[in-house]
Amino acid sequence: MIPLTELCDPNIMKKYGTKPDPDTLEIVKSAATQKEVVVILKIFWGDPRDKLCEAVDNIPLDHLIVGNRGLGKLKRVLMGSVSKYVVNNSSCPVTVVKHGDA
Repeated sequence: MIPLTELCDPNIMKKYGTKPDPDTLEIVKSAATQKEVVVILKIFWGDPRDKLCEAVDNIPLDHLIVGNRGLGKLKRVLMGSVSKYVVNNSSCPVTVVKHGDA
């Protein structure tokens, strides 16, 4: 588990080999400050479909929110849809948020 404050540190990000989106981090930091909550992240490596469903059971989560990149039909057929898989296989409710350009 990694506190959000540590994940924002470039040295920590380099250690874990991650490159979180700076805008997303800023949104999460702002929301956490406003709501006075502590955000802790957990990084999983592997197939995101399986890892997200595992996380729901292992953490455990009451609700999961996932993004949808809005891939075209051909890319979705070739690559598969992570959000669709998670909606159909997760043991908790899942909300899918569409990409802003979709």
